[in-house]
Amino acid sequence: MTDSEMLDRACHLVEALVFASPEPVKPSAIAELLKAQSVAVATEEAIEAVRALYADHAIEMVLVAGGWQFRTRPEYAPALTKVVEKPRRLSRGAMETLAIVAYHQPCTRAEIEAIRGVSLGQAVLDALLEDSLIAPKGRKEVPGRPVLWGTTAHFLESFALPDLAALPRREDFLLDRASTEAEDDAPDGSAVGGTEQTG
Repeated sequence: MTDSEMLDRACHLVEALVFASPEPVKPSAIAELLKAQSVAVATEEAIEAVRALYADHAIEMVLVAGGWQFRTRPEYAPALTKVVEKPRRLSRGAMETLAIVAYHQPCTRAEIEAIRGVSLGQAVLDALLEDSLIAPKGRKEVPGRPVLWGTTAHFLESFALPDLAALPRREDFLLDRASTEAEDDAPDGSAVGGTEQTG
């Protein structure tokens, strides 16, 4: 088998594995498959071959939650909104809670409530648990030993993040908010681009 044929074989194996897997495929699983099939191609080279294969397709292979997965390219999402069932949307309270957990994990319920400034309803916690976006991460060594909460691999998958380091910086949120508030306080009440701000 020539080097070109070997790379083609590796590309097809990785393509098949990622397509068949319901979860993101870890590089270690790809390496194991290539080794089991006696394909002497580096894991990274095989992955790049698949990504190149789909370069001009409506789907792409992306790194999420530390593994590789096929996803629809963002530019095609608007065309699918009316024909593909959308997942349940989280409430504002649930999104705020999820953001706090993501940036402050591991954190306790009391810490979440202190940051939000309101009590954390059980329904919000249940919704995040039901969607597998957060999970218990042990207990804090303080009186009462409250549960510590953190995000899950499914959280990374849901937001197409390779890892937690890819979260937007909190400072960017503060700058965006300050900019929006400044626009809201403008004398004519208009916002940039003529879009009315509500909320």
